[in-house]
Amino acid sequence: MRTPRFFALTTAALAVAGLTACAEADEGANAAAGPVAVNATDTACDVGVTVLAAGTATFAVTNKGSKITEFYVYASGDRIMGEIENVAPGLTRELRVELPAGTYQTACKPGMVGDGIRGTLQVSGSAAPLTDDAALAEATAGYQRYVQSQSTGLLAKTQEFVDAVKAGKVDEAKALFPVARTYWERIEPVAEIFGDLDPRIDGREEVIEEGMEFTGYHRLEKDLWETGDISKSGPVADQLMADVKEIVAKATAAQLSPLNLANGAKELLDEVATGKITGEEDRYSHTDLWDFAANVEGSKAAIAALRPALEQRAPALVTQLDTGFADVDTALAKHRVGDGYKLHTDLTEADLKELSDVINAVSEPISQVAAAVVK
Repeated sequence: MRTPRFFALTTAALAVAGLTACAEADEGANAAAGPVAVNATDTACDVGVTVLAAGTATFAVTNKGSKITEFYVYASGDRIMGEIENVAPGLTRELRVELPAGTYQTACKPGMVGDGIRGTLQVSGSAAPLTDDAALAEATAGYQRYVQSQSTGLLAKTQEFVDAVKAGKVDEAKALFPVARTYWERIEPVAEIFGDLDPRIDGREEVIEEGMEFTGYHRLEKDLWETGDISKSGPVADQLMADVKEIVAKATAAQLSPLNLANGAKELLDEVATGKITGEEDRYSHTDLWDFAANVEGSKAAIAALRPALEQRAPALVTQLDTGFADVDTALAKHRVGDGYKLHTDLTEADLKELSDVINAVSEPISQVAAAVVK
């Protein structure tokens, strides 16, 4: 987990603004024909246009600052329509996102913290949704079924974890911690679209720096492994369960775009490369490989849902993805222990390099999936 991030909602409930003047609509249509340039610095977020035509938009985000940055497109209530993370200084990365008519905010986040440097983006007119394509419609429906199945497991296992914490059963709670988080990590892209719910559930201790209370899974992780005292952890556990119930209700009702699946599959691998590999995610329990495996499984599930459409549009890409994921599975299997995995602290530098290399290798073809979806 980082700050709240991606996965778009494409519902009729988006706040729709009045239609812009014809000249502005023409400007939007022209801008939609090519990437919208976004120049991000440590103090500014210069988005090339502020008016777009409805449909699929591509943003080319160039980091001209000195800090790693992120770029977001938000709908009302800070629902995340699309996001791209870890844009290092000097790099340009593209984000494709499907935008119905409405009023949005763009945001660059230098240093990947805070609310970001924001601007208004107006989208007007209408466009056929990507799900008018039968294969893409089935992809989103299939993936939503996956989200619903994982949400059931998330609720059940988090309840077991919370019950163990409240009963003072330290060893049982420790055993349940990585299991419950497996379900969360598989569907993390969908779960993270809803404002402050994600950092309340999955925020690391750094959230305090942004004026938030340190709660959720990682607060309980710290209590269990660092102090071993969970006698006062009951309220945190109760709040975690309430927040998980809320986010599951919202996530299972979300209407997704096929680009959500494509972008989310890539973002899950980015999560592995920037958090699980380093050991910073589960810094007290060192159960990062459970999260690693779950992120990969979630990425594979999104690609599996898109597979029929990708086989039509980019069959060679499907072959590359199959090979890449097989290599990841092989490397990860070396670290299985019973029903789980080795602790991060038990991995050697060579182990971490191998895992990093296979993730980076499959990340390259998976970065091409969004472009293939909108062909």
